[in-house]
Amino acid sequence: MRVVITGGGGFIGSRVARALLARGKLTAPDGGEREITRLVLLDAAFPAGSPEDRRVEAVTGDVAERAVVERAVTPDTASVFHLAAVVSGAAEADFDLGMRANLEGTRVLLERLRQCARPARMVFASSVAAFGGELPPVLDDSTTPMPQTSYGTQKVVSEYLISDYSRKGFVDGRSLRLPTIVVRPGKPNAAASSFASGILREPLNGVVSECPVDAGTEVWLLSPRRVVEAFVHAHELPAQAWGTRRVVNLPGITATVAEMVEALGRVAGAAASKRVVWKPDARIQAIVRTWPGRFETPRALAMGFRADPDVETVIRDYIADEAIKPA
Repeated sequence: MRVVITGGGGFIGSRVARALLARGKLTAPDGGEREITRLVLLDAAFPAGSPEDRRVEAVTGDVAERAVVERAVTPDTASVFHLAAVVSGAAEADFDLGMRANLEGTRVLLERLRQCARPARMVFASSVAAFGGELPPVLDDSTTPMPQTSYGTQKVVSEYLISDYSRKGFVDGRSLRLPTIVVRPGKPNAAASSFASGILREPLNGVVSECPVDAGTEVWLLSPRRVVEAFVHAHELPAQAWGTRRVVNLPGITATVAEMVEALGRVAGAAASKRVVWKPDARIQAIVRTWPGRFETPRALAMGFRADPDVETVIRDYIADEAIKPA
């Protein structure tokens, strides 16, 4: 079977690709398990270290370009993991760019999927940035999305499109509202949530990290291990498990920035935690304040999705996965 990952050269996309290659099989549109014979990775660029395998095909280009999507998504495509996006801070700073990549890209992809021989399974990376404004202390599955950023708005509109295309029988869509993913390796990016990884990653590497938000800021977290697991699990669930509700809030853990730094100290020592310095950034704070920090996710848990046990485990898993030797 042919599987496509948009954003396949990115941090999460490349990890999903490796997980699928190791797994070797997925459930096909007809409900039977099939071997993955072609894994197409679509992205604007592919860094060194991208998965190398005879089953892998890389397509370089813009997900909002029809011709590019047509090269990647052929009529025999069985599954798509749609992860390509412009991150939150960049989408807020450049409205047109965010609309093109995050919304038009989704629409172009959905239109191409309508031409598949059978309705493909589509797993979409949405975000808890779908929520904002006046929120209850704890959000649950009944909380109405009301995004307060362009990024969040683009994600919610995409969710609705995927749900409607699923209702019409064009695709078998599943949207996951992702918590902030921590810890991301590499360098900081334009995401407003980038600090959440930076305050752990940089100190572990012996580098000072400037935190742009208050110590009491709450963050809803999920690790790279768990989010990759969630994408595969979402794909493998039967359509009946989703019903007409094609969106789910993934489970995570709530931690304040101060608690994250304290956990860092317990894992890597006091010297690491002292490398976090506080430097308020009004722009980042304004975005992050719109994001919820506490959820109850009974539906996701009942569907078999899992959260991390605690922040210390997240940090230890990152150290193990990235072969980090704490400075």
